[in-house]
Amino acid sequence: MTTRIGFLRAVNLGKRTVHSARLIEVVSGLGHGDVWTYIASGNVVFDAAGSRADLEAALEEAFEAEFAFEVTTFVRTASELHAVVEEDPFDLGPGDTHYVTFLKDPPSAAVGKELEGLSNDFDTILVRGRDVHWHMRGKSTDSTLKTKDWNPVGGKLGTTSRNMTMLRKLDAKVQALD
Repeated sequence: MTTRIGFLRAVNLGKRTVHSARLIEVVSGLGHGDVWTYIASGNVVFDAAGSRADLEAALEEAFEAEFAFEVTTFVRTASELHAVVEEDPFDLGPGDTHYVTFLKDPPSAAVGKELEGLSNDFDTILVRGRDVHWHMRGKSTDSTLKTKDWNPVGGKLGTTSRNMTMLRKLDAKVQALD
C-alpha cells in the first residue's frame, strides 16, 4: 500500500458540494485505507495499491455516482507531492502567489513549451512533467491567464490548481504520518 493524495477539481464551488465525511465514506468504500481529508477544497489522502490511472478512474466513477456531477481527480503519491513542494522554483516577493496546477499526464514538449510561452510580466509558468508551477506577481485573481489558455494542455476539465502554502501544510502532515 502506498499513501496517495487525490486532488478533486472544482468541488465545494457553487452547487458542486462534497462534504468531507461523505468523501471519506466513498473512498473507504472503494477498499482504500487510512482515508482522511485536508481542508474543504477537495483533497483526500488514502492508502491504496494500483496504478495512478486506475485509481483516478475508479475515484471519478464513484464520485460521479455519489455526488451526481463529474469530479475529475488527480492522484499523486506522498513522495510525488513532497517532490513538488521541495522543488520550489520561484523566489517570491511580498504579496506574490505560487500555485501548482496538476495534470493527468505530462504535456508533449510542444504543448509544454506553448504553456510556458504564456508567461508574461505577471505570470510565470514552469512545466515539470504532470505538475505546472505558476508564479503570480500578486493575487491569483489578478492573473492575466484565463481557463481557455490552459485548454491545450488538458482540455476543459484537465487541470486543478492548489496554492503552494496549502500544499506545504498538507505535505508536512502527510510526511509526519508516514
